[in-house]
Amino acid sequence: MKEFMMIFRSEVNESFGPSPEQMQSNIQHWMDWIGGIAAQGKLAGANRLSFEGKTLKPNNVIADGPYAELKEIIGGYVIVKATNLDEAMQLAEGCPILSHGGNVEVRSVLSVKG
Repeated sequence: MKEFMMIFRSEVNESFGPSPEQMQSNIQHWMDWIGGIAAQGKLAGANRLSFEGKTLKPNNVIADGPYAELKEIIGGYVIVKATNLDEAMQLAEGCPILSHGGNVEVRSVLSVKG
């Protein structure tokens, strides 16, 4: 089995203000989706990313914020185990971010031997 990283992207929406019930429903949807992958023995790791961070650019230039000046933000990632990219894409199909207009980038993880 190979490892694949799913990177969750969505557009910045500063007016987004879900109710507590909507937030709980969204959290449950994520838990169910990730739990389904884990139940198949294909979950290798997952994390949500905060909005706090800095970016180091060439010549030691430090910029506030973890993201470039784009309309999209990266909200988190999951690492899954799959036999190939097509299987990893199938695991991504039920991702909750897709129902909110976001997208999932799936990339293979290369191991570093040293």
